[in-house]
Amino acid sequence: MSFQMRRALPEDLAFARALTCQNMLRYYIQHDLLWQDEAFDVAWSGRESWLVYKGDVKIGFFSLSRDARALYIRELQVAEAFRGQGAGSWTIDQVIEITRKERRPALRLTVFENNPAKNLYQRKGLQVQGKDECFLRMQLDLRTPVL
Repeated sequence: MSFQMRRALPEDLAFARALTCQNMLRYYIQHDLLWQDEAFDVAWSGRESWLVYKGDVKIGFFSLSRDARALYIRELQVAEAFRGQGAGSWTIDQVIEITRKERRPALRLTVFENNPAKNLYQRKGLQVQGKDECFLRMQLDLRTPVL
């Protein structure tokens, strides 16, 4: 069964918020950070978000933002029951393709330093560019080399 994606709608906010809280709350607690539904909701409204499906089952989502320097993955969440089945890898591939089509010089994201997802990002070519408190800043450079 393959994965698909569709643009998220305003009514998908509750699913995205609940999934993110479920997946990330342990990291917030470990790093003494405060989870706030309101902050998630404000961020959601300012981002381009996509739902990820396996067949007709909604299994995750990702959110993007942009500037002149890069496309940014702001959230990439997969429901625990569907991890290890290739959804995260497939999603990163889709985002890399979006980055290329838009001719952005880089794909960037931030991940908790103790989140195993960092291993997936490294396998997909993102490299650690720096560290902020409990986060790693990662980047995949897509600039065309000058000949």
